[in-house]
Amino acid sequence: MQLTVARIGRAHGLRGEVALDLRTDDPEQRFAVGTVLVTGTPSVPRLTVARTRTQQDRWFVTFAEVGDRSGAEALRGVELVVEADDSDEDDAWYPHELTGLRAEHVDGRVLGEIVGLEHLPAHDMLVLREPSGERTLVPFVRAIVPVVDVPGGRVLLDPPGGLLASDAANLVVSEETHGGADEADGAGAADGDRG
Repeated sequence: MQLTVARIGRAHGLRGEVALDLRTDDPEQRFAVGTVLVTGTPSVPRLTVARTRTQQDRWFVTFAEVGDRSGAEALRGVELVVEADDSDEDDAWYPHELTGLRAEHVDGRVLGEIVGLEHLPAHDMLVLREPSGERTLVPFVRAIVPVVDVPGGRVLLDPPGGLLASDAANLVVSEETHGGADEADGAGAADGDRG
């Protein structure tokens, strides 16, 4: 099985440099100069890291096989993969390991089931199917997902209020709001009786 460690983004400059959309917590190791990466694309089966740099938390890489902007543009969207056995990252899970896990609130309530993982620019998002059937994207960050227990078949979530679709169904209308609505309804009915 292969693990995607990055997706190649836009070409940067004229000499074949590309931006990376990282999927690894250890880019220094994964993209060390001289590393050969499998692409999973038949037209370019392997790429060798020739140079790397970071700028404002973005990673830029130049590959030995690509020497100009057009070659770099042709790589856009290509995934860089490693064999799963080569991965020794802590706190790293494959999407297939997360799919089907029961989602529980830290207080013990069952919130639904994890049905997928989406890679967004800021961070990965767990796709949660709530008991109502609605799907909610949950940021896959430690503050919100403190525990991933693959052997136990569950993830613990500590979502902020309003994140889950079920939060909207459980909103409590305050006495002031509710009382104000009754008074308005009552005033209208009283006026009608007087007329």
